[in-house]
Amino acid sequence: MPRTALRICPLCEATCGLTLTIEGATVTGARGDRDDVFSRGFICPKGAAFGQIDADPDRLRTPLVRRAGRLQEATWEEAYDAIAAAVPGLVAEYGAQSVGVVLGNPNVHTMAGALYPPLLLKALGTRNLFTASTLDQMPKHVSSGFLFGDPLAIPVPDLDRTDFLLLLGANPVESNGSLCTAPDFPGRLKALRARGGTLVVVDPRRTRTAALADRHLAPRPGSDALLLAALAHTVLAEKLAAPGTLEELVEGIGELGAALGSFTPEAVAPACDLTADEIRSLARELAAAPTAAVYGRIGSCTVEHGTLASWLVDVLNILTGNLDRPGGALFPLSATDRAPRPAGPGRGFTVGRWHSRVSGHAEAKSELPIAALAEEIETPGEGRIRTLIAIAANPVLSAPDGDRLDGALAGLDFMVSVDPYLNETSRHAHVVLPPPPPAQSAHFDFAFNAFAIHNQARYSPPAIPLEEGLMDECEIHARLILAVSGLHGAPPGAVDERVIADTLARAAADVHSPFHGTDPSEQAGRVTGRTGPERRLDMMLRLGPYELVLDDLLEAPHGIDLGPLRPRLPEVLKTRSGRIELLPDPIAVELPRLRAALADRPAALVLVGRRHLRSNNSWLHNVPALTGGSNRCTLQVHPQDAARLGLTDGGRARVAGDGGSLEVPVEVTEAVRAGVVSLPHGWGHDRAGARLGVASATPGANVNQLLDGTRFDRLSGTAVLNAFPVELTPLP
Repeated sequence: MPRTALRICPLCEATCGLTLTIEGATVTGARGDRDDVFSRGFICPKGAAFGQIDADPDRLRTPLVRRAGRLQEATWEEAYDAIAAAVPGLVAEYGAQSVGVVLGNPNVHTMAGALYPPLLLKALGTRNLFTASTLDQMPKHVSSGFLFGDPLAIPVPDLDRTDFLLLLGANPVESNGSLCTAPDFPGRLKALRARGGTLVVVDPRRTRTAALADRHLAPRPGSDALLLAALAHTVLAEKLAAPGTLEELVEGIGELGAALGSFTPEAVAPACDLTADEIRSLARELAAAPTAAVYGRIGSCTVEHGTLASWLVDVLNILTGNLDRPGGALFPLSATDRAPRPAGPGRGFTVGRWHSRVSGHAEAKSELPIAALAEEIETPGEGRIRTLIAIAANPVLSAPDGDRLDGALAGLDFMVSVDPYLNETSRHAHVVLPPPPPAQSAHFDFAFNAFAIHNQARYSPPAIPLEEGLMDECEIHARLILAVSGLHGAPPGAVDERVIADTLARAAADVHSPFHGTDPSEQAGRVTGRTGPERRLDMMLRLGPYELVLDDLLEAPHGIDLGPLRPRLPEVLKTRSGRIELLPDPIAVELPRLRAALADRPAALVLVGRRHLRSNNSWLHNVPALTGGSNRCTLQVHPQDAARLGLTDGGRARVAGDGGSLEVPVEVTEAVRAGVVSLPHGWGHDRAGARLGVASATPGANVNQLLDGTRFDRLSGTAVLNAFPVELTPLP
């Protein structure tokens, strides 16, 4: 008889609740959980395909170990024996900095990816950390760090209560949102308009999100920071600024006016390819709205001035009095966040505490730019990366110049991949450790609850018992930590118990902790959970702001509603001044470069990426239910550009950039503005040795091969993946 089980969807940032239909040990269907306290039954095509993803025949079921140059199936013991025999010796011979760690986007979608990588880095002692953040969201972390003193203090738009929403470089109708966890983003945008609110979308493409808007502005790609600077200038110059209760918490408003003095609508309009009147009207509407929120994402981050654009998003929220205000942009409070403590000055935030070995790239949030990984492997000398551990990462497709990185990975002394697939990156590994299908894993959203538009907590135990021969993903990580740190063979549960003991000892010594002055061993005895990860979750809940325990979540399978977002300032501020630092020095130093962009001569043709509703980066191209339709790797070209260049709909073209050229099918459409072409990210499944049967049948082209990795946002180290110049040539 079929049965049902609840599961939080791990396939994008929306974290929707699912009801799975299960027959035996197979997921045969998935629908939205109508009783889920957050998603209320919403489901997208990715969630509906959960069963196909779970049962993908190309998922690895056993570890792989390289023998005589070939990856072969092995036992778990053989896999960890190989790691323990190689990694500690290489570290002893070449030093801790000879090891690199790469974390891919899927890490934040699993409990294991949230709980164990920090322990792995500590065990290795390396500073060579590369993550997907420098391919998408690092500018927001850096700007939040400068403004608020904490790179994780990221305000999110209060979608359900705002009167005016300005979206830049975001297409949440298809992406489901990013750094703004909101199930049914499309429905919430429609509800905004239905209650009389205003939606303005700024995007060079007429996306499905733009189609919902009251007004769609299509500026020149890469000009977001200039447009935002002109909006802020107008608010200040026309004395429309009204920070309200924020005024006593903000320093630098006067200096900000002078710093933005040259970014008038008239000066900025030609560079944005908008009119000065359009810019000025938008600024006035934003300032006049009863409540408003400005939200910028990938399109405004992965460009040359991405950190400045991210900073200016919150500058506008602050100047209009909408930061930390219902209906504006607020700071979520996760159930596993630490309990609130008295406001006061903090340690502040800085970048560049260390630099990459070859090109001297500054670290940001303890990470180095992933676009610099290839040179760190290739370049001889002390500190060259010889050993790489890649966890849920496929940088050969996601980072610039995959061909170069592909060659670099082939030259490593040793590589470990934690990945369910043999993909374009993991095919280079000496050991591949495959996690089980998602239905066989427990789930709690440590990361995304910190960006949720409504405070809530939900936990999913495994929906299906672990299949014989597979290993729980958390145990995979724990054993990896033991193997690289010289403790191979120790019980994996010891990793979690050490974390619990250390955390409770620190809590006992912390005067602001609810466990201050208590006996750590006594508190550890009260922690519950069937597994080490559950015990850690229970401990974090107990230390958190809502006085929850794991049993509370187990008794509420549809989740616990913790209420709407509420003002949290000055509690969240960790700047050295204890205030919002509106014009921090690194930003002020960078503004002249933005000012110089006013005189730049724009390229004739620039490329932007695009999101697909039925995909998530390179993850889901191997799922039959998510292929075809609009989920295609085509080069979108405006009819005017197509006519000028001799391109035809359905024909082919060669597109060339800094890093090389690609041959791609052409899609002539007015969805892109003239002077802009669009090619989606995450394709290029045509490399020998990968085992992705469905994806390789329609491989598409890797758009990041058009880049050579030299274009960066200087403040964050984020690769420029949008608004870069290209040339097109028609092909027969």
